[in-house]
Amino acid sequence: MSVVLEVEGLAKSFGGVRAVQGVGFAVDAGEMLALIGPNGAGKSTCFNMLNGQLRPDAGRVRLLGRDITGMVPRRVWRLGVGRTFQITATFGSMTVRENVQMALLSHAGRLLHLWRPATDAFVAEADALLARVGMAEQADRVSAILAYGDLKRLELAIALANAPRLLLMDEPTAGMAPRERVALMELTAGIARESGIAVLFTEHDMDVVFAHADRIIVLDRGRLIAEGAPPAVRANPEVQAVYLGAGLVHG
Repeated sequence: MSVVLEVEGLAKSFGGVRAVQGVGFAVDAGEMLALIGPNGAGKSTCFNMLNGQLRPDAGRVRLLGRDITGMVPRRVWRLGVGRTFQITATFGSMTVRENVQMALLSHAGRLLHLWRPATDAFVAEADALLARVGMAEQADRVSAILAYGDLKRLELAIALANAPRLLLMDEPTAGMAPRERVALMELTAGIARESGIAVLFTEHDMDVVFAHADRIIVLDRGRLIAEGAPPAVRANPEVQAVYLGAGLVHG
């Protein structure tokens, strides 16, 4: 497998709080890598440094060998990093198709002439992405009336609009019913492996993590304390002590 994302010595402090301390890892094409840890471990800070929302105090972030450390989010997006958020971010007044069209327009960086409606742009491409996530039949519905699980699928289609090589997913199954969680993660894993997309996701649901991650990395108080295949991480005494607890050791 080829390495898509390389992180070396990443660090960030806020005043006297060292949120992330010398974190390093890599994600391969087609791999599902889970980033877990207790509240305050530094997961969100780490994520926000990867896509440019925060600038690291130290360390390097490389995408396919290119240094993207500290680049602003719009540049990172156009280089092929997609992202989904814990709280879905869609335009409620727009149709499902129009939401995807907006993402495609953003990626293309095109300015439309005033006499050409944006709704005429990238229709076929938007429909193809919606079909990929199982939302083709809902293309003309206003997104504000979608069920929550369908909103998550729409957000995934939007995140795929820039043909990402890396997909960052922040709590992708938050607020979803158990069956919907399984369906979304199976869909994501299938797309990732088919297209060679590297996926890094945070998640509090350990059933989701251990069922769908190829590898797991664990943060605690900003430090990387464990990395490896799910069985090895589950058996790690330090991970058990700071996060998993006895109830999940043999689950």
